Amino acid sequence: MAEGFCQRCRKLQRRVEELEAERQRLLQLLEAQGRAGKRQAAPFSKGPAQKKPKRPGRKAGADYGVKAHRPPPPPEQIDETHDAPLPDACPDCGGPVEETDVQQQYQVEIPRRPIHRCFHVHIGECRDCCRRVQGRHPLQTSDALGAAASQLGADTQAAIVELNKHGGLSMGKVAACLRHLFGIRLTRGGVAHVINRVARRCQPFYQELKDRLPHADWVVPDETGWRVGGCGVWLHGFVSPEATVYAIAPTRSGRVAETLLGRDYAGVMIHDGWSPYDDFPKAEHQQCLAHLLRRCHALVRTATRDAVDFPRRIAELLQTALKARTLHEPVPGNGYQLALLQGRLVRQLVETLQPEQADAANERLAKHLWKHREQLLTFLWLPGIDATNWRAEHAMRFGVILRKVWGGNRTWRGAHAQAVLMSTWRTCLQNGVKPLEFVSWLLRRTPGLAPLAP
Repeated sequence: MAEGFCQRCRKLQRRVEELEAERQRLLQLLEAQGRAGKRQAAPFSKGPAQKKPKRPGRKAGADYGVKAHRPPPPPEQIDETHDAPLPDACPDCGGPVEETDVQQQYQVEIPRRPIHRCFHVHIGECRDCCRRVQGRHPLQTSDALGAAASQLGADTQAAIVELNKHGGLSMGKVAACLRHLFGIRLTRGGVAHVINRVARRCQPFYQELKDRLPHADWVVPDETGWRVGGCGVWLHGFVSPEATVYAIAPTRSGRVAETLLGRDYAGVMIHDGWSPYDDFPKAEHQQCLAHLLRRCHALVRTATRDAVDFPRRIAELLQTALKARTLHEPVPGNGYQLALLQGRLVRQLVETLQPEQADAANERLAKHLWKHREQLLTFLWLPGIDATNWRAEHAMRFGVILRKVWGGNRTWRGAHAQAVLMSTWRTCLQNGVKPLEFVSWLLRRTPGLAPLAP
């Protein structure tokens, strides 16, 4: 009887071990699926659905604020003036109408009729070297004649790139938009030709942005999925104080960051904790606290019993650190308070991470935090440094929306043009420059004779 009881215990013990192994496997699979889903949908993810969501829009009452209205244009911008005369008789009773007042109404309209220009290009020959010389008007975008003499203007080409790279319209819809609105007939191939041509003109500007990137005080890198020819590749983005640089590469490895920044980059890198960023030993690092907080909240939702205490304590420490950013303001006494808070946070963090965690997921988080413990509170020592990589997340959203609309690029040539034009557009918006005006100016200038910046 005793022997049968022992056999049953051993059988149950083996069953418990099998179930525990299956539980660990399922937990790892669940975490992997969660990470994979968040990696692609991060720019659009808002967390789980709320049971009682807030009502969308502004609140009624005094908190609504000033209601906006379209201001009238200044007098010098008014191109047309029309009268709206009174009717000869009252529309209700038919009686005579007497004028009592005249008021103004303003309207903004877009021109539907395109401008057709004809340039009389004068051609001559140098008397000394017999070289052919050709005239050029400031509105011309090319010196081509003959079969290529009929062209699109600089504003039209800039608008095509705006609709495709910023507005998210496909090349076919861009052609349809020009045909329906302005009567300009253009094929999808013509749209692609314009986009590649504008990218070639913007290439020197893009190269200058890449040359300045290694000298930036701080850089916020990030990456997301992209597609070229239906195959999965990666879109890399690097945000600096003055520019945003994109690059499309077949790999997600750190070689793209090493090529653009250089392994000796000595600025501050604000990132999401991806391991290849650790290959920059001379740089100061700031781990994105928003990513860590989301990880803690996910552990709290899935943990059981005492396992919820560790991610809650870590989340409280990170929240306290985020609130301490206000102490960087130049107020007397803030420096001393900030130093005390920094020391207390570091001590509490070390004490929280020291004990080994029984839960496997908590232990992985603890090892990650301990390995990067010197990269969690960099923003408290360096004023002006962000605690999260929100700048890179916004830059990635600029490209992810395009990927979700029309799926990426068909060729690597188009992918390079995509990176060049997205970098140009995003950098212009970042510096308060209108991309349409900048690209239009860039197309009209004579290559090699004008400076790069307007």
